[in-house]
Amino acid sequence: MHGCGKSDSSIVPKKAANKSDKRLAKAEQPEERGLAKGNTHEQNSHRAQRRERLQSKLGRIRQVAERDKRAKFTSLWHHVYDVERLEETYYRLRRNGAEGIDGETWEHYGEELQKNLQDLSDRLARGAYHAKAVKRVYIPKPDGRQRPIGIPVLEDKIVQGTVAEVLGAIYETDFKDFSYGFRPGRSQHNALDALTVGIERGAVNYVLDMDIRAFFDTIEHEWLIKFIKHRIADKRVVRHIKKWLMAGVLEDGEIRQGKMGTPQGGSISPLLANIYLHYALDNWADVWRSEEATGMMQIVRYADDAIFCFANETDARSFLPAMEERLARFGLRLSTEKTRLIEFGRYAAEKRAKRGEGKPETFDFLGFTHICGKTRRGRFAVVRKTKSKKMRAKLKEVREELRRRMHESVPKVGRWLGSMVKGHYEYYAVPRNMPALKAFRNQVVRLWRQTLRRRSQTGYITWERMGRLADRWLPAPRILHPYPDQRLSVTTRGRSPVR
Repeated sequence: MHGCGKSDSSIVPKKAANKSDKRLAKAEQPEERGLAKGNTHEQNSHRAQRRERLQSKLGRIRQVAERDKRAKFTSLWHHVYDVERLEETYYRLRRNGAEGIDGETWEHYGEELQKNLQDLSDRLARGAYHAKAVKRVYIPKPDGRQRPIGIPVLEDKIVQGTVAEVLGAIYETDFKDFSYGFRPGRSQHNALDALTVGIERGAVNYVLDMDIRAFFDTIEHEWLIKFIKHRIADKRVVRHIKKWLMAGVLEDGEIRQGKMGTPQGGSISPLLANIYLHYALDNWADVWRSEEATGMMQIVRYADDAIFCFANETDARSFLPAMEERLARFGLRLSTEKTRLIEFGRYAAEKRAKRGEGKPETFDFLGFTHICGKTRRGRFAVVRKTKSKKMRAKLKEVREELRRRMHESVPKVGRWLGSMVKGHYEYYAVPRNMPALKAFRNQVVRLWRQTLRRRSQTGYITWERMGRLADRWLPAPRILHPYPDQRLSVTTRGRSPVR
């Protein structure tokens, strides 16, 4: 019954015959039947159970990595070409993801999924897998510039995602608590909450807003491989990472290769970026904080954007040149336009007022402008407002899309606008940001009215009718996120977020 997880080949009747006559008993015996045909090819366990089993294998790796910080892992590749793990990675990919240079789509690859994954596994096992160049595309940035994005082929996404999952089991035990970017169980709002609580509760007087210039394009491959070899001694893993780094970028019909940079868009690029900054910046900054800083110092980093909070001005001014020197050693440079030191915190407004200066300066982090403010009771609070450049860029996208949808029906456009506004709220609806949420919705209503008026030369949409349309299709602004100290008290389990 419980052997090997399989059902018996047939169901054996146990009902006793009513007739005492043995000749009639056989006639009354119920008929045996086999398994239902529709169940013969079903899996013995659900995918969720299989996922748990795969994670348990990585759990053993994670335990070793956590127990011995100097341990090097020599046998990891068999976890990568495991067909079940490759399948799990396939299902985690975006169904409508952009196609690579081979034109392969998620749906087409899944038509013969088991066959394709088995072939991929065999090639990975015998060393016949070859990485392909990524397709370079550009997306506009709020400041008018364009951000280069690399689109790998589907099989590269699958293999890179699997390698990132396996390596993540090791490096998640090494990464610092103040690192939030591209890590499981952590998000932008976790970083924003930690920063806000640290400033409001800690003795923060100065904030250093750091940004690395063209970080993903200036990562040096040689240093990255050296960092990886600190923990990974499996030559096959290292060799395939080198393949992805040297695969090149297809742009204007020509494949270009370089000795620096990881293309943004690859499944493994975020992990490689975190590994690079872990050794180039995080370890050093943590040591500097404990050995060089004379006062409180807090660090919050998300990818290549980081905020350093200081209690003493001398610490802040000595840390900046030391950090520039440290990053330059690994080929990284700070952006002079975005990196700056400002006076910020509980006493910033009072000190600046005594010197006859204006309000405290603000800084931007993860789409929010951070402002020194007060609660209704007069206590100091960090006010997070939607970054103006982000809002203008989003409204520009809305205007262009409304023009494209000008002649579509009102309900169809209303449903699209409603989902877009809802998505905006899901990220920006943080406490004390209600004025910006209302302003965004009002601007969307205004743009929608302008589009409806352009549909006809004689068409005129009154504000009264526009208000009814907005109430029908656009959700009203409301705060969706808890206060930072409420959410952080759950995630930190009583530990102080300030160090």
